[in-house]
Amino acid sequence: TGAAMAGENALVLAVLFYTPSLRAPMFLLIGSLALADLLAGLGLVANFAVRYLLRPPSEAAELGAAGLLLAAFSASVCSLLAITVDRYLSLYNALTYHSERTLGFTCAMVLLMWLLCLGVGLLPLLGWNCLRDQSACSILRPVTKDNAAVLAVTFLLLFALMMQLYLQICKIAFRHAQQIAVQHQFIATAQATSTRKGLSTLSLILGTFALCWIPFAIYSLVADSSYPVVYTYSLALPATCNSLINPIIYAFRNPDIQKSLWLACCGCVPSTFSSRPRTSSDV
Repeated sequence: TGAAMAGENALVLAVLFYTPSLRAPMFLLIGSLALADLLAGLGLVANFAVRYLLRPPSEAAELGAAGLLLAAFSASVCSLLAITVDRYLSLYNALTYHSERTLGFTCAMVLLMWLLCLGVGLLPLLGWNCLRDQSACSILRPVTKDNAAVLAVTFLLLFALMMQLYLQICKIAFRHAQQIAVQHQFIATAQATSTRKGLSTLSLILGTFALCWIPFAIYSLVADSSYPVVYTYSLALPATCNSLINPIIYAFRNPDIQKSLWLACCGCVPSTFSSRPRTSSDV
């Protein structure tokens, strides 16, 4: 799973890096998400190697692998939140969005976010671990039960914020679609199709994120290291697979990235390719 995550997100980063036209703040946030998921995949591989290939496992290697996973998945969730905030601002402040959300401002925000997530990843190395007291271990060994509970609660709060923002996005998008329909006298079926597409996109984003992460977050709150390991792995696998799904939702569905992929792989764009720009109704 980790190798697949790393390979898929490396493809997204390569497309963004080698395509000069993909330099907008939105693509910078998508690149931040892809980098976080790439590091998460590498962290899973490193964690597997430390746990099952090193005999006996090195304490420093175990803490380093755990720190990499914490930093990467924290950055992944924060990048998803940043994309949500960016989408909300692009609709709420449509007239001033492009002047306020400059590339430099976005770079600074992304840098601060990554510094915060790297700080979270350093916590196990700074002593926030249970290697000296195995009874204090959570299911996220070597993270302690108290620290795991804090991480889980923080995640649930971030998800609640994302859900609230996407609900506001949906309301604004539907209102924009109604205004456009009135101004241009579009037929009702066209408006209904647009709103249904926005609702399906919203459901896909929130539904995928919730199904992948919420069961594992709740399990982290109630379980400890005495629970069977198979329960932990069965709930951790969907959470990690969210990093496999993120490129499909946020990158490969984007028309500009699709066009770059076609040009890179085939040297041409198919005639059936739609270059219609995204509208507010697409959420």
